[in-house]
Order: sequence, then C-alpha cells, then structure tokens
Amino acid sequence: MIRHTNISKTALRKQIKNHEICFGGNARLKIYGKLSCKSGKKMKKQNRVFFHSEEGARNQGFRPCGHCLKKKYKEWIYLTNSQ
Repeated sequence: MIRHTNISKTALRKQIKNHEICFGGNARLKIYGKLSCKSGKKMKKQNRVFFHSEEGARNQGFRPCGHCLKKKYKEWIYLTNSQ
C-alpha cells in the first residue's frame, strides 16, 4: 500500500504507466476500486492509497467499491452476510 501523500506526482505516473499501481483506495473508509472510478477521484488526497493488486487491497482489509466493482462488491456483501 502506498499513501498518496508519500509519493511524488512523477513517481505515481510512472508506477501507473508501468502497471505497478493498478487500484486506488480510501484508507479511512477501507474501500478500493479502479483508478478511473469517479468516486475515487473525489476523495481527499490524505485518504487516498494505491495498490498493485486487488488481492493486496483485500489482504489489508479493504472492500471493493460499489460503483466501479459492482459484481465484486455484491460478492463481498454475500460473503460478509453469510458468515
């Protein structure tokens, strides 16, 4: 997990271009989603984090975004409610 406040714009762009960063998330709400998600683009910089993979985000306790990852979010709800 990389905090947005701990990475320069240049390094961030380079890692996104090289597919080292593929997902973004909200550290306060523990939600991750696609970098292109409108909801993710609205969050405060101090809450934004980045991940290489969905697995990395889930391993750190983040849940899928209900807007850009609807199917995975519904699966997450089902799994959460069935426990």
